[in-house]
Amino acid sequence: MRLNSEGMVVDFTRIKEVVMEKLDHQNLNEVLPFNPTAENIARWVCKQLPQCYKVEVQESEGNIVIYEKDSASAEGQE
Repeated sequence: MRLNSEGMVVDFTRIKEVVMEKLDHQNLNEVLPFNPTAENIARWVCKQLPQCYKVEVQESEGNIVIYEKDSASAEGQE
């Protein structure tokens, strides 16, 4: 993992542009080309952001999925 010149992995503005604008207040069954399980969404988010190495998606209190790129994939993203 590398930090940019501002000390961030990914700027939250970029996350909003890539992820929130597509998913926020949307019917995920209609906007995503796959079954929108928390696991699939976490993987999709990580793929949308090349610098990403780990994503957590919380469905509800106590129901959280964590997706991490494997070390071989993550190394190629540095």
